[in-house]
Amino acid sequence: MKEKNNTQAPETDLGADLCGIKLKNPTVLASGVLGISKDLLARVVEAGAGALTIKSVTTSRREGHDNPTVIACEAGMLNAVGYSNPGAKAAAEEFSNVELLQVPVFASVVGRVPEEFAAAAQHIMKCRFRAIEIPLSCPHTPGYGTLAGHGSPEATERITRAVCDVTDRPVFVKLSPNVPAIGELALAALEGGASGITAVNSMGPGMLIDIEARRPVLSFGFGGVSGPALRAVALRCVYDIYKATRDAGHEAPIIGTGGISCGEDAMQMIMAGASAVGVGTAVYQRGVEVFGLISRELREICLRLDIKKLKDMTGAVHG
Repeated sequence: MKEKNNTQAPETDLGADLCGIKLKNPTVLASGVLGISKDLLARVVEAGAGALTIKSVTTSRREGHDNPTVIACEAGMLNAVGYSNPGAKAAAEEFSNVELLQVPVFASVVGRVPEEFAAAAQHIMKCRFRAIEIPLSCPHTPGYGTLAGHGSPEATERITRAVCDVTDRPVFVKLSPNVPAIGELALAALEGGASGITAVNSMGPGMLIDIEARRPVLSFGFGGVSGPALRAVALRCVYDIYKATRDAGHEAPIIGTGGISCGEDAMQMIMAGASAVGVGTAVYQRGVEVFGLISRELREICLRLDIKKLKDMTGAVHG
C-alpha cells in the first residue's frame, strides 16, 4: 500500500520590500489614519499591518481646521483636517522607542517651504523611523500641498532635495492625483533624491452641502476625496508612475494608495506597479481588522492564480 503524502504546498509569500525595508505583507497604514500615538500604532500592528505611517507633523504645533473636518459620503469620505498636529518636537517625544513596534514605522512631515520640510524632518528623525514620507499634495490646506504650488516638478525636486540633504533614511514623496502628468512629478522626486513614491493623496477637493443650513458640511467648505471614488484614479496614477520611472531606468518602489479596501483592490494596485499598498479610508469602512482581512484575501487570490510570491506580480499588467 502506498504511503499517504502529507507534504503541503508551500504557503504564498506575501512579503514586500521597500528600499531594503522588509514587510511581512504589503499593507501600510496610510498617514493621517490612527497614526497619532504609539498606542494606536500598536493596535494596528495587532490587526496585521505590514508597516505604519504616522500622521504628518509640522515644525510647530498646528490646530488645523475647525470641526467638522471629516464626513462620510456614498463614494468614500471627504476630509479637511488641516494638518492638526502637536509639532515635530512633541511628536518626537511621543514616538520615542518607535523601533520597539514589531513592524517598520515611517515618519511623515510637511511644511510651507523647503526649509520647513527639512527642519521638521531633522526633529522627527531623532526617533528611529525606518523611512520618511513627504506629502506635496494636500488639496485643502492653504500654504501647503497643491494650494502652495508644491505639485510642480520644480517644487517637487527642490523640496525633496532639501529633505534628502538632512536624512540618511529612505524618502518617499507623496504625490497628488490632480496633475496631468504624474510620471513627470515622480521623476522630479527621484531627481531630488527620493528613494520611492507614494501615490496618491486624496483628490479634488470636493464639497458636500447641508441643504437645511444652506452651507457646506465641512467647516473649511471643501476637502479631499478618498475611498472607493479615488481607487480607479489612483490605479491609473500608479500605472503611469511605474511606466515613466521604468522607462527612465529607475527601479524605485511605489506605495499605491487610494481606495484599497479588499484583496482584489490590492492585487490590482500591485499589478499596476505598486510594491505595497496604503490603506486609509477602509479602516473606517471595515474596521482596523482590514489589514489582516486584505492579507487573507490576497493569499486566497494567490492560491487561486497559483502565485507563489506576491512581489512577482508588481507591474505584471505592463507585461
